[in-house]
Amino acid sequence: MEILQRYFPYLSPLQIKQFSELGSLYNYWNERVNLISRKDIGNLYEHHVLHSLAIGIFHSFKQGQKVMDVGTGGGFPGIPLAILFPETQFYLIDSIAKKIRVVNEISNTLNLGNINTAQIRAEDVKTKFNFVVSRAVTSLPLFYSWVKDNFYSSGIYKSEQGIICLKGGDLKSELNELPVEAKEVPVSDFFTEEFFETKKIIFIPVR
Repeated sequence: MEILQRYFPYLSPLQIKQFSELGSLYNYWNERVNLISRKDIGNLYEHHVLHSLAIGIFHSFKQGQKVMDVGTGGGFPGIPLAILFPETQFYLIDSIAKKIRVVNEISNTLNLGNINTAQIRAEDVKTKFNFVVSRAVTSLPLFYSWVKDNFYSSGIYKSEQGIICLKGGDLKSELNELPVEAKEVPVSDFFTEEFFETKKIIFIPVR
């Protein structure tokens, strides 16, 4: 938890409480549903929570904006972002029912009223959003094809809409296959831990 306060010293008492409770909640649920590798649960705050919050440093979501987290799994990056941006609406989806049930349990325990969830595939979602986020779900071109039609065609935030993905490794071929020019930002620009040296944020604008 200390690692979060180092990078986010402005957290409110409520946010500190909510982030602090994530440790025990994920330890409890991970014993019942495989959300995170058992070997990695001890690195929850660095490898999962802080990694998710890199999106929140890259882009500050605004009040009333709608964000879809595709393939949320155990709630990453959606739950940490929902805590960080309580005035933004988050829609967390996954095709696996038991993972969505856990996400609901965790968000309800934390009283996160800005989270809605569904067991659904991204291709079947008809709702519109300002942003779509994900963490290493699939190749960028395929992901883009899934969600490119899920953005508002008008509105005050239309100019800044897009896809924000957390990915790792060499992404040149994936980026070259996209029909639009994407922006690649190293997560190490934000966090100094060794874990983040190969991690990237990819922003794909969608107009």
